[in-house]
Amino acid sequence: MVSVTRIMEKALFGFAKQWIAGDTLDDALRSARQTYKKKMNVIINKLGEYNTSKKVIAKTVNEYQTILLSLKKSKIEGGISVKPTQVGLLVSKKECIKSFSAIIKTATQSNSFVWIDMESSDHTDETLEVYHKLFSSYERLGLALQANLKRTKNDLVDLLERGAKIRLVKGAYREGAKISYKSKVQVDENFLSLTKILFKKGNEFGIATHDGNMIDAAIEFSKKYARQFEFQMLKGIRDELKLELVKQKFSVSEYIPYGTNWLPYSIRRLKERRRNILLLGSSFIQSHRV
Repeated sequence: MVSVTRIMEKALFGFAKQWIAGDTLDDALRSARQTYKKKMNVIINKLGEYNTSKKVIAKTVNEYQTILLSLKKSKIEGGISVKPTQVGLLVSKKECIKSFSAIIKTATQSNSFVWIDMESSDHTDETLEVYHKLFSSYERLGLALQANLKRTKNDLVDLLERGAKIRLVKGAYREGAKISYKSKVQVDENFLSLTKILFKKGNEFGIATHDGNMIDAAIEFSKKYARQFEFQMLKGIRDELKLELVKQKFSVSEYIPYGTNWLPYSIRRLKERRRNILLLGSSFIQSHRV
C-alpha cells in the first residue's frame, strides 16, 4: 500500500515541477536551453545546503564547474547561483572561500556570472566576508541581499561603494521581529527604497521579484537612471510577464533550480511566508490558463 507521505509527495511534485527543472544536471541544462531560446539568460542552482561532509562539498563544487563548462559549450549566457553552506561555510569560512575560488576559476573560462545566495541571518556576516574576499579577484561575482532584513540598507550602501554586483530579493527566510520587517507593506517599502539606491548608485544588478508593483517601479527608475540591470524570476513563474519584458527590450534571467532535494526546498519555501503560497498558486493557475 502506497504511504500517505508518498501520495502527498507525488501531489506536491505535480505542483512544484513548474519551478523545478528536475532531478539531474541534464534536466537543468535542457531547461536552460529552452529558456535561452526565449531570449532570456539563465541562472542555474543545484538544490541543497548545510553540507558538512568535505566529500559532498567537493562533489557539489565539481557539479557547479560542470554546469559552467556546459553553459559555455552550449553558448548559453548566464551563470550559477550557489549557497555558501552548500560549499563549506559550515565547515569554515576558509573552506567556503576555497570552494568558491575553484568555481570562479572555472567561471573565468566561460565569462559566466557567479551569484552567491544569501541564506538565513545566522550566516549574513560570514557571507559578506566571503564576498568581500572574492570580489576583488572576479568582477562577475554577485551577492543576494534581502529586503526583509533591517540591516540591508547599510549593507547595500557599503557594498555599492566597493563596486559590488547585487541581486535584490525580498527574502524568504523566517526571521525575528528585531532584525526583520514582518509585514508585506514594510518589506515592499524597503524593497522599493533599496531598488532606488541600486538605480542611483549601482550597476550590473538584478531585481529578483515576481511582484508586478516592484517591477513597474524598477521600470520607472530605469527611465531616469541609465543602468545595466536585469529582472530575475523563477522558472515557471509569471512566464507571460517575462516574455513581455523581453519584448520591451529588458534583460531577463530565469532562475532554474534542480536536484533531488526539491521536496524540502519546496516545503520550506511554502512554509516560510504565507504569501509564497498565494503567489505560486496564482502563477500555477495563470500558467495553465487556456
